[in-house]
Formats: sequence, C-alpha cells, structure tokens
Amino acid sequence: MAYSVAIDGPAGAGKSTIAKLISREMGYIYVDTGAMYRAMAVYFSKNKVNPEDESAINEAVKNVDIKIEYQGGEPLLNWDIVKESILYAKFVNKIARKNLSFVICTNLMQISKEQIDFFKKHSIEISTSLDGPKQLHDTNRKSRIFESSYDKFIENSKLVRDCAPLLTITKTNINKLRSVIDTYVELGYNTIFLRALNPYGNAIKNKSELDYSTEEFISAYKDALQYIIELNKKGIDFVECYTALFLTRILTPFSTGFVDLQSPSGAGLSGVIYNYDGKVYPADEARMLARMGDDYFCLGTVNEKFSEIFNGQIMHSIVKNSCVETMPVCSECVYQQYCGADVIRNYLETKDLMGDRRKSGFCRKNKMVLDYIFYLLNQNDEQIMDIFWSWVTRRPYGEMKLEKNQRQTC
Repeated sequence: MAYSVAIDGPAGAGKSTIAKLISREMGYIYVDTGAMYRAMAVYFSKNKVNPEDESAINEAVKNVDIKIEYQGGEPLLNWDIVKESILYAKFVNKIARKNLSFVICTNLMQISKEQIDFFKKHSIEISTSLDGPKQLHDTNRKSRIFESSYDKFIENSKLVRDCAPLLTITKTNINKLRSVIDTYVELGYNTIFLRALNPYGNAIKNKSELDYSTEEFISAYKDALQYIIELNKKGIDFVECYTALFLTRILTPFSTGFVDLQSPSGAGLSGVIYNYDGKVYPADEARMLARMGDDYFCLGTVNEKFSEIFNGQIMHSIVKNSCVETMPVCSECVYQQYCGADVIRNYLETKDLMGDRRKSGFCRKNKMVLDYIFYLLNQNDEQIMDIFWSWVTRRPYGEMKLEKNQRQTC
C-alpha cells in the first residue's frame, strides 16, 4: 500500500527539516511542494497568468520547460544522430506541447553551413568554450587540425547566433582572469561563469599541469569579481554567473535550478544524462566518472522502464545522502540554506555519498565564496547592491540606474 504524508504548519516552523529527516529515516521520497508552488508562482508572474483564472493556470502548468543538451565529446561529429533526435523530439512535442529547447555543446572547430542553417531554423542554442585571449585559449585548447583554435573559434562563432561560451579555469589562466574578462567584453559577451576545475577526466589525468588549490581559486575569484563590479560601475553590463546564483538564493526565496546548489542534490532530479551507449546517469560528472572506470552511478539503460531508472536504489541513495539539513557539518552550517550537496564528487573523493566536509574542496570553496559575497553585502554599498540586484533580476544595471534616477527626480 502506498502512503502520501503531508506536514503542514506556519512559515519557519521546520516543516522541511522534519520532512527530510523522516524521509531519510524511513526511505520515503521527499517532495518540497512549497518550492514547487513558489517556482510556479514565479512562472505565472513572469508570464502574466492571472492567479484567479483556473483554466489559465491549468494551461500554464502544461507548459513546463524541457531543455535537451548535447554534450560530452564533440556532438557535431555525430551530426546525423543529433539532427534526427532533434527532429523526433519536436515531432513528439506536437502532442506534448511543452516549451522545448535545445543546446549543442561544441568547440566550434568544424561546423558546416548545413548545420548553421539547421540551428537557425530550429532556434538551437550553442554552448562553447572560450578560455581567454588567443595565447591563453590556444594553450588550454590545442588543436590537432588548425594552427590556432582561438582563430577558428572567432571565425565560426560569428556564424552562429545565441553562442554562449563557458570558461575553464586552469593553472594557465587563473592569474590572468582580468585579461580573460576583457576578451569576453571585447567579443560582445555579457556573462562569465567563474567555476573551479572539477576533478574528472583530463583534469585528473593532467593534474600537475592544470590544477590549483582552493585558496588560489578564491584569491583569483575575488579579484575577478571586484574587476567585474568596476566594469559595471563604468557602464559595462557584465554578470558573473556563479555569484548571481548565490545572490538569487540569498536575496530571493526562489531556487536557481543549479544542480550543485540543491538539497537534496539535483543530480537525477533536475537533469539526467543519456549516454551514447544507452546508459543513463544522474549528471555529466557521473558519466565522466564512468569513463574513468567507475560505473557506480549508472541508473540503468534506455531499455528499462522509467520507474526502474528513477525509482531505483541509486536514485534513492542520492536523495537520502544529499539533504544538507541532515548531513554532518552541513546541518550546523550558517550557509546551509544557500548551498547544496555534490554526491558524485563526495563519492569520488571518499567512496561515500555524504563525503567528509573536513576534507571537501567543494565545501571549502563554497564557504569562501559565500564569505566574500556576504562581506560585500554587509558593506551595503549602494552601487554594488544595485549591480547585484540587476544580476538577480536579469536587467541591465544601466537601465535600473536610469529608472532609479528618474524616480528620485520625480
């Protein structure tokens, strides 16, 4: 017999904490309906859905966003499969009628006119990599075909729209992030994601050449963030995405959807990886771990039933071991409500899904980042606060500043 247990009570009474403790002890699946309702409230507000119009709400609920990303290796090398799967997904969606979008992660080294035309026709976003100016990018991303991977990136990035580059920070560019930021600005990009190197694949294989300490990352992060703030003050709208994610958690009651900052972990809940061989993983890091020889996080294959994949032992273990409210050290941490759990990295480092916070680089990094963000917030500098709010609300700082000046004039 199946049971559904609801816990009610006033705000701040500890409903979520108790529910997570009981779920973990009893092996139940925990569902935060409050977060679900708040997320839908934001969706209704953004899309101007009347909260008193039941039919409009029912219609809006159907329009949940689904994003399909092609990543891992170079998807464009298997173009026929990519193209066919996109067309099939759009065909199926004629019945499902969801907000369906696609992202292709590519290094842009080889791209054809046929592919570019297809991207434009089907509004496909491109995610790529840019590690700084020519010398830094070419050092990080050596090409076996072209003399300069940077030159090829510049050439092909002009041909595609909605091109969003991601930065990989290595020992080569960690002390030159201002130069990296300048390159992004010069090329017309208005965001950058300052993320530390994850210990998978080539990052482990070439650790001595690529890696750095958490303290080195934090020092570079602080300097880069200060530089970005100064750029905004000068009228250049530019967002640091990792800071913006934390600010959204701190300054609003809403989730960001970022897998690493969720409790329980977003791995397998907010996203899932379907590998080329049919195996299913809760996150890309789990897929990379499998390539390193450890298939622990394989949820099953596409030939199995949905319930067998997503209601199996591995998913239950992920949820059970990733509620920060009940995890040792995390349960008493002042930053608990803003952070999340990285079960895959915990397992990689300790062979235990809960991990050991005393030795966790993920934990130490997030604490230091949050320390600095709260330092800036506590300064209560009017300009910095306006810049931060522009990042949270996704509105240009210049536009917000103009509105503020007009209000003060009136």
